[in-house]
Amino acid sequence: MADLPPSASGRIRPGRLCDAHDGPITVFVIGMRINRLTRPDKWLPVARAMPGMLKELGQRPDLGMIGHELMLAPFRTLITLQYWRDFEALHAYAHASEGEHLPAWRAFNRASKGNDAVGIFHETYVVEPGAHESIYVAMPPFGLGKAAGLRKATGRRNAARERLGAA
Repeated sequence: MADLPPSASGRIRPGRLCDAHDGPITVFVIGMRINRLTRPDKWLPVARAMPGMLKELGQRPDLGMIGHELMLAPFRTLITLQYWRDFEALHAYAHASEGEHLPAWRAFNRASKGNDAVGIFHETYVVEPGAHESIYVAMPPFGLGKAAGLRKATGRRNAARERLGAA
């Protein structure tokens, strides 16, 4: 069965679909929380740093990020859900002196001393082949399905337990 290609289109895809990714994947969740709305001088530079990094990563697929989603969570929290080829690529990007990340990280560390106006977090999940599953029903491409492509959730991909064993 042919996979549907990755797409950034907001068009709703009919039917039951799942992601077309079969290998390992690293999921990186990174975000910021605005703790003091009255201090945009402290949180706005942090918020402005992520778009530059995402642009760089989008223009350079060789760096290892295969896709991302931006989300606004309750209580003044911005989240970027990222999908990476592997942890080594994510780690290399985080420490690359010529990229967008390291200067932004250093600037945040300098600015955050004694500053609780903005908080940041990240979580990293290294997922082995066959240890993830997804389902999308009447959705535009989203998450891993948007990053890696979609396929129909039929046959061995009909139910969660089957999708987990399908790889």
